[in-house]
Amino acid sequence: MVTACPVQTQAVRAPHQLAVVVDSRRLSFRELDAEVTAWAGRLHARGVGPGGRVALLAWNGLSAVALLFAVRRLGAALAPLNARLVRPELAALVGRLAPQALLVEEALLDSLPEGEVLEAVAREPAEAPPASAGGGLDADWAVLFTSGTTGQPKGARLPVRAFLASAAASRANLGAAAEERWLCNLPLFHVGGLAMAVRCGVDGAALVVHRRFDAVQTVRALSEEAITHASLVARTLALALEAGAGPGTLRAVLVGGGPVPAELAGRARRAGLPVLQTYGLTEACSQVATERPAEADGTTAGRALPGLALRIAAADGTPASPGEAGEIHVQGPTLMAGYLEDGEASARALAGGWLHTGDVGSLDAQGRLRVLARRLDLILSGGENVYPAEVEAVLAAHPAVAEAAVVGRPDAAWGEVPVAAVVLRPGARADGLLEWARGRLARFKVPAEVVAVTALPRTAAEKVDRAALREVLAAAGRDGREPATGKRAL
Repeated sequence: MVTACPVQTQAVRAPHQLAVVVDSRRLSFRELDAEVTAWAGRLHARGVGPGGRVALLAWNGLSAVALLFAVRRLGAALAPLNARLVRPELAALVGRLAPQALLVEEALLDSLPEGEVLEAVAREPAEAPPASAGGGLDADWAVLFTSGTTGQPKGARLPVRAFLASAAASRANLGAAAEERWLCNLPLFHVGGLAMAVRCGVDGAALVVHRRFDAVQTVRALSEEAITHASLVARTLALALEAGAGPGTLRAVLVGGGPVPAELAGRARRAGLPVLQTYGLTEACSQVATERPAEADGTTAGRALPGLALRIAAADGTPASPGEAGEIHVQGPTLMAGYLEDGEASARALAGGWLHTGDVGSLDAQGRLRVLARRLDLILSGGENVYPAEVEAVLAAHPAVAEAAVVGRPDAAWGEVPVAAVVLRPGARADGLLEWARGRLARFKVPAEVVAVTALPRTAAEKVDRAALREVLAAAGRDGREPATGKRAL
């Protein structure tokens, strides 16, 4: 049996040490421990216990941090839901989770009206939670939904051992000290934010939480909060630089979520920011490979973190030679236990004891990873994953659409944006397609452009030829056709 909650350990070891900064509040580990205990009591009163699940729809805040540790005390799992999703998407996920408690931030209640209001529950008096937690290293600590190439969201079950191993692997690369302060403006409904919170709890470091990314607020925190570590994506790094971000007390800025343009990485280094490229994914509990501080040059995502292993599988399944492209496989203690109630997908993903990521990359002679493509058709837009099949299914459900296909297009602000080609039914028009999509998809998934075509290009196997489709859509833009445009927001 492992310690139920790292915050409990730190509350005994260093009760007065700063644990979390959120909004205008600064809590010591003893004060955070009291918050976690209260939340554990409220959850216990709702029947949450070992093996249970708590679904949460909220932006970053103190309650989200406390709930992460409260579920651990009860041997339950937290299932934080993406606050950018819309009602049909969220309802489907909640139905699959069957949670014992469903908590929704008041500002998001329209998206999930069947939930209890988070702020109201937080004001309830709390009974004492059980003295001992259920579950050990193999118990689920979080369930995070991530889509596969089919577009069907899959719930990655991340056990306690994965979070603890992820913290240990990161610590082995970057070191650890109690005076560290980690800036958390990543969403706590993504694995990067959760892994950061767990590491701070385990190591006794402080977590400085921002509700959402804001460039000015980020720059202020870097100068006023003695931030030592931050984690950004290319888009937020660029915005922080534009807002005047400087090195301050920073020891490392981890940049993941997709490729980092060489120009951007160079600009960050010239500004004095200690940028380290990283590669990770939900199914491996965040970081897999990260540049070593002493050898970072921005050309790769670095070597596998200590305790983890990387290999590249060639097309025939054999190990690829250095520099040869193939599918990225990961092995180590940070891997998920599997997908929620999907044994077939779990077996495929974890075949042979390796996580088959679906991502394409290569390893150089030093074992450093270069990521070439993420999950085959995956579109990475502003740090969010957009899966073509999911968007295509929504467009194809419109009465005017016979067929739809979606690809990514390079974009200076977002890295990539989804663009769509549709084959219309006879006599139909494309009017209203974007409004249709906005009502059924999160904003970052809505196509930036929709172009009507007479037919979709296909391969000999009758699959959509996405490379050719990109050319078709690029030609449409060069010909001056007026695309339907969808507004995008961070």
